[in-house]
Amino acid sequence: MPGAKVPPADSASLHVPLPERLRPRTLGEVVGQQHLLGEGMPLRIAFESGQPHSLILWGPPGTGKTTIARLMADSFDAQFIPVSAVLGGVKDIREAVELAQKARDSLTPQGTIVFVDEVHRFNKSQQDAFLPHVESGLFTFIGATTENPSFEVNSALLSRAAVYVLQPLGEDDLKKILDRASAEPAQPAIESEAQQQLIAYADGDARRLLNTLETLTVAARAERLDTINAAWLQRVLGERLRRYDKGGEQFYDTISALHKAVRGSDPDAALYWLVRMLDGGAAPRYLARRMVRMASEDIGLADPRALRLALDAAEVYERLGSPEGELALAECIVYLSVAPKSNAVYNAYKAAKAFVKQDTTRPVPMHLRNAPTKLMRDLDYGKGYRYAHDEQDAFAAGENYLPEGILPQQFYQPVPRGLEIRIGEKLTELRRRNREAGRSE
Repeated sequence: MPGAKVPPADSASLHVPLPERLRPRTLGEVVGQQHLLGEGMPLRIAFESGQPHSLILWGPPGTGKTTIARLMADSFDAQFIPVSAVLGGVKDIREAVELAQKARDSLTPQGTIVFVDEVHRFNKSQQDAFLPHVESGLFTFIGATTENPSFEVNSALLSRAAVYVLQPLGEDDLKKILDRASAEPAQPAIESEAQQQLIAYADGDARRLLNTLETLTVAARAERLDTINAAWLQRVLGERLRRYDKGGEQFYDTISALHKAVRGSDPDAALYWLVRMLDGGAAPRYLARRMVRMASEDIGLADPRALRLALDAAEVYERLGSPEGELALAECIVYLSVAPKSNAVYNAYKAAKAFVKQDTTRPVPMHLRNAPTKLMRDLDYGKGYRYAHDEQDAFAAGENYLPEGILPQQFYQPVPRGLEIRIGEKLTELRRRNREAGRSE
């Protein structure tokens, strides 16, 4: 796709990566995180208060953690000292302390913000090294982490810092950033379909979006192109490009295939679709949430352990991250696939929901009402209630627990699989005893 030759970029800007050139310089330039930075929101209030406080910014990569920390330093005219927990250690902490003391004791005293990127990479002793200086007010501590601070940050440090949760940037947010980048000198035009592919590939990460765009710009310049289209984008990025639009039809087709393979008790197919989605860039946290749904909808009480295992797999992923945590998701998907299946609870919930929606709002029967005061007891609240634990087998045969005017219902119909076999046998017996006690079915 030949086109007009793109003029060379400004040589002064070649040494500064695009994400750094476009880093917001004011709070108003920040895209996204309006639940924290919008009017009346917690971080906006912190900026406007004039009083910095120690905090931890928890969120995925490329969501603005470093930018917010830098803007806070600018807002409070504070010295900004970045420390990398990946490359640094106690020595770097000592140097930060010395710089903070010099800034505090200078002729023109200045506050200090110490920003620790990937703070979860520091061990306990390294994290503890911040405590006395945070407590004394020598500097304000800001930590950034992609991992759950409840697991990765010492409780002592966590108790001295407010935690703010950043969300992945939405498509509209990334489109704004892409439009801003398109205004840069020598930036090729990007066709609409290619823009959507780039945004899907970025997966909520502004840094990934801009780094990829910079790579494409260099390649386009080498091929003397002035426009980037979807076909060229696919050819240049190749395996790096997501193989499906994570918000489009193919994404939902794939998650549907995964869900149906689990429902159909095919662990091999379920593993295939799980790996396809992970390889294609699906967020593991999203997949973990879907597994919880599968356990509730398709297994239910046939094997109640499935729901607990799905929750455990999600927690393991939060602790380990990728790629180690993905093995827990694979273990869970196999278990869900081979577990006995039942949608009885799912169907019962839908039936009860439909019944309530079409029915009137009926009063709670007097014998089922709580009676914590004398007045309520005088008004017969709770009168005639049979305490089940005082009855044979802790079952008050013939008792009615529905409002007056509603016949006994059987929303829940257990299936003859797994634990629901025994549940069904018990319900059959309880209903028999209800009939013998004179309660109609």
